[in-house]
Amino acid sequence: MLRVGLTGGLGSGKSTVAAMLRELGAQVVEADALGRTLMEPGQPVFAAIVEHFGPDVVGLDGRMNRAFLADLAFRHGRLQELNAIVHRPVIEAQVRWMNEVFARDPSTVAVIESALIFEVVRDARARGERDGILADWRRRIDRIIVVTVPDELKISRYVARIQDSDDGKAIGLKNIEADARDRLVHQVPDTEKIAEADYVLDNSGDIESLREQVKALWPRLQAESNKSGH
Repeated sequence: MLRVGLTGGLGSGKSTVAAMLRELGAQVVEADALGRTLMEPGQPVFAAIVEHFGPDVVGLDGRMNRAFLADLAFRHGRLQELNAIVHRPVIEAQVRWMNEVFARDPSTVAVIESALIFEVVRDARARGERDGILADWRRRIDRIIVVTVPDELKISRYVARIQDSDDGKAIGLKNIEADARDRLVHQVPDTEKIAEADYVLDNSGDIESLREQVKALWPRLQAESNKSGH
């Protein structure tokens, strides 16, 4: 088995890489999807966020107002408060998912797509944690893949993806760009991620160039999974 963390900043293309790996045979889970599930009404994380931030984070439909919560986190300096609530349950859900995958097939390459693998560690250590699954990603991940892109290209790709969505239309182009820059400020720079990565994929070119890199990487991941046994 092989536990792989796939990460990169916003707009880096890690979701595209995740889809390519899935096509090649990897089992893939998205940290964002796990987080959204945990933030649904009735979930303990939902209740904890409402208790901490107040009822304004709940929309008229009774669900989490994610845009409002993101504004609190990134524009009003409350990101660490949110992360302290969300990170541990999301990481625990990732571990449960991997255990279920390996129980079905011990030779699987299991990929966690997450923008915040390094940020989880940074934030945990900033809170004084020095041990456990939040403070040491090597406890839960065998290999790290970093997808790297220049920051300005990240921003332009993020804007292109978001601007046609309902949220994008509501906040406008300038605010989307500002949101992207706010998010980048809170992310660990690519240079630091690359220094700790096992594999680096350069997505500054076209999609076929990225696909060739992923296809070249896949046999290596399979070989490492086979070597690791049970």
